[in-house]
Amino acid sequence: MSHSLRALGIDLLSPQFIADPYPFYDRLRAARPILFDPEWNLWFFSAYEDIVSLLRDRRLGRDLDEAPKPDPQTPFGWLHANSLMEKEPPDHTRLRGLVNKAFTPARVEALRPLIEQAAHRLLDEVVERGEMDLLADFAEPLPVLVIADLLGVPQEARSRLRPWSNRIVAMYELSPSAEDARHANRAVSEFAAFLRGLAAERKLRPQDDLISALVAAEEQGSRLSEDELIATCILLLNAGHEATVNAITNGMLALFQHPDSYAQLRRSPEWIKTAVEEMLRYDTPLQLFRRWVREDVEYKGFFLKRGTQVALLYGAGNRDGARFPDPHGFDITRSDNPHLTFGLGIHYCVGAPLARLEMQVAVQALLERLPRLRLADDALLVYRPTYVIRGLKALPVRF
Repeated sequence: MSHSLRALGIDLLSPQFIADPYPFYDRLRAARPILFDPEWNLWFFSAYEDIVSLLRDRRLGRDLDEAPKPDPQTPFGWLHANSLMEKEPPDHTRLRGLVNKAFTPARVEALRPLIEQAAHRLLDEVVERGEMDLLADFAEPLPVLVIADLLGVPQEARSRLRPWSNRIVAMYELSPSAEDARHANRAVSEFAAFLRGLAAERKLRPQDDLISALVAAEEQGSRLSEDELIATCILLLNAGHEATVNAITNGMLALFQHPDSYAQLRRSPEWIKTAVEEMLRYDTPLQLFRRWVREDVEYKGFFLKRGTQVALLYGAGNRDGARFPDPHGFDITRSDNPHLTFGLGIHYCVGAPLARLEMQVAVQALLERLPRLRLADDALLVYRPTYVIRGLKALPVRF
């Protein structure tokens, strides 16, 4: 039996895989749901139940003392060292507790009118045109407007957020290039300098925004260092919109490609919540998450040695027929839908309630305002040449 992805005919970076990874996942799950690949030096897990078990296993985590890390002298290395996402308890518990205060259900729900206004403002600009790129004209700017508002970023600086974020998240792919690192370092450096200035202003004149709330928490003692504050804001921008942009576009494409479900949602908009959950499951915006093995683990007869890394294939788990009936079907009424898209355990996505709300509002606004919205006949659907973060280059639509 084969012991590598390549031997199974799977190349994670090939155009065929990036265009549609799901048949490859089926092949992997059927042949070797647990596979150590020497080329990637990773344990790959593609079955839902295994991914769930390992996400909940505290012997695995995001950090490991002896793990190779980005050089802390570089801006990206500094970000990595101070990021909530890369921490384990007790640091993770302290930082997460603080960020959770900003993301209470009440605070997120209070953002609904803001998100609705932003969605309708974006659609006001295109409604007369009869066509748009749903990605560039709607799905990209919407989460940026929301997170900028949440953080308290002034209007004139907002156009820089998306390029900064794009360059930083390239470093979370499986094999970023030296050029990716150069761009990311520059983006972190510029973004951090900008946020330090903003934090200093909020110290003098607090406002009703997240940076002011985090500055206040920092003032109350050793809860949050300035570096942690800045890194947390950068993480919230990156995580808070990169995946949401792709979740909206991947999800709308799934609706266009399943006309019966699309018609059903138009007729019965009360299905919006389950429809959004199915969009998140069906074409996962974050396909893979890595964990370090922090102490030796024996799992199902496999020995995972401390210091090795596991790759949990969220996209594969979300299409596992052992957990989801008709896994390749798109069913907006699927009620039993515990997808993996936001993770599980202590690293469960802190912004999940906000992402869900943004998607619900975005899809609702599109259905209400553009009743004839459809994929452009000549639409060329090309995915960005990245694997971990799955998204289209453009989504041309007509209405």
